Amino acid sequence: MNDTVRNLLDQISALEDKLRIAVEEQEGKLRYTFEGKRVAFEQSVREAHAQLKMGALRWIISVRPQNYLTAPIIYGMIVPLVFADLCVSFYQATCFPVYKITKVRRRDYIVFDHRHLAYLNFFEKFHCLYCSYASGLLAYAREIVARTEQYFCPIKHAHKILQSHERYRRFLAYGDAEDYHAHLEEFRAALAREKEKDKAA
Repeated sequence: MNDTVRNLLDQISALEDKLRIAVEEQEGKLRYTFEGKRVAFEQSVREAHAQLKMGALRWIISVRPQNYLTAPIIYGMIVPLVFADLCVSFYQATCFPVYKITKVRRRDYIVFDHRHLAYLNFFEKFHCLYCSYASGLLAYAREIVARTEQYFCPIKHAHKILQSHERYRRFLAYGDAEDYHAHLEEFRAALAREKEKDKAA
């Protein structure tokens, strides 16, 4: 990777950090705080949320018919999702220590905090619980695969791919064969440094 590309990537990372801070500041205006793992809103916000909550019966009546028809398919996906969860968790638990790769923490990806929203009824909270698990699980699995790819094959594709993982942009260019194995060891060493940094944190 040449210096120009490296500098651009560093600038992108800096802008992403600024964006994250700006979003956090905006979200702070919604007046919630953390009490341990629980999200707590100010009393006035809680009261406003409770008034906006749709009753369960009204919600059941207002649901579109196609949502009821597809519900068994959507919720049937819990079986392959849980199976995938068990597989990727077992894989990283057994293989990552061998490769000296830091394990991906589930709690960084699978988060269940929508239950604290008073404007959601029971059914809406249940939907949110399911979606939080599914999308969090896929992000968790993606990071496990990304770290594995960095260890074994940190090479970009010739074709442009959409929504690549965060590590991908630092991978080697397609066809960049010069000192490939030396670069591969650098990528592996970077993963090992992450592990040491994680231990120190």
